[in-house]
Amino acid sequence: MMSSGATCNATRWLSIIGIGEDGADGLSPLARRLVASASLVAGGARHLELARSLITGEQLAWPSPLHLAFDEIAARRGEAVVVLASGDPFNYGVGKQLVARFGADEILCLPQPSAFSLAAAQLGWALQDVTQISLHGRALEGIIRHLSPGARIIALCWDGSTPRKLASLLSSRGMGGSRVTVLEAMGGPQQRLSSALAADFDRSDINALATVAVEVVADPDAPIISLAPGLADELFEHDGQLTKRDIRAVTLSALAPRPGELLWDVGLGAGSIAIEWLLRHGSLRAIGIEARQDRADRAARNALALGTPDLKIIVGSAPAALNDLNAPDAVFIGGGISDEGVFEIVWSRLKPAGRLVANVVSLEGEARLTTLFQQHGGELVRIAIAHVKPVGSMHGWKPAMPVTQWRVTKP
Repeated sequence: MMSSGATCNATRWLSIIGIGEDGADGLSPLARRLVASASLVAGGARHLELARSLITGEQLAWPSPLHLAFDEIAARRGEAVVVLASGDPFNYGVGKQLVARFGADEILCLPQPSAFSLAAAQLGWALQDVTQISLHGRALEGIIRHLSPGARIIALCWDGSTPRKLASLLSSRGMGGSRVTVLEAMGGPQQRLSSALAADFDRSDINALATVAVEVVADPDAPIISLAPGLADELFEHDGQLTKRDIRAVTLSALAPRPGELLWDVGLGAGSIAIEWLLRHGSLRAIGIEARQDRADRAARNALALGTPDLKIIVGSAPAALNDLNAPDAVFIGGGISDEGVFEIVWSRLKPAGRLVANVVSLEGEARLTTLFQQHGGELVRIAIAHVKPVGSMHGWKPAMPVTQWRVTKP
């Protein structure tokens, strides 16, 4: 066993070492030896300065783009190379990129507590009960999906302006009573913690190395993103081109999203299907194809307002706009199923075992779905919804236009 372990460790020429704001003093004896004996030490300029007293080899501050540094590290394969990173390198850190380039079997990682762990320890929060996200290099609106009464969120900041912008966002959404806590330079001599209600937050002198924690308090009429599919129609800006709530819930069920999958939403409209697909899980991806610029812009605004800023929108007409897109795991066709070539290219690009769902309300669209059903199988479903509406001084059922839905899985 010892011989096998020694052989394995000998191949791990690249060490990724987490370093905190306490610098070299916070490193373990093994980490200190690895830094001191490395022929090359790479990392951010701040990380290199924190470990300056230990470094005897060459230093490489991260360039832009980052892959240029990876090329230089690769040229040292077999030598003792160290990469310094903040806290836990595999928690929103550089570890993922290094493993993708060099492989896990060539890397030894010595992590330290992440910013999430340090913040939770300061606040007395149990991490398993906290939503942990990064706003570094990401749209601030990505936090919206997590904003529900009583939620606790810890977020990595992009820069010192993030807490102020987040407080403004909370206030604009009826959550000005939420407590916003800023934790700066945790674990080092410059550490500082401050807290205020979102509505009263006015700090602008925040260290760029900051983490923000939120305890959400929402007004009774604040817009909350439900965990269930079928959000209220009023949450979407639209011009009438909207898959309505009840049909949308059924459609999401038929699309059956699974972690990591990609959806094509052909005929994006207000973007409701793609947005609700993305809301099901943080790893999901979606591309919306919309011929009209005004509708594409509207869908983009909806995506931001509902916490899915990563929705990718292509302005163009199918099938031409579909040619260069990554192959989907699922496709929703809300418009254009009768257009020449649309189904054919979608079906050819859909991955094996991928799901296709199409909704129509016209007789012509229904005829097209019937033909496709006869050719490819699947199931046809007629969805008829009625809502109670006033009828004079009384009430009665008002049916919506029935929707015919075709669901099919590609062999």
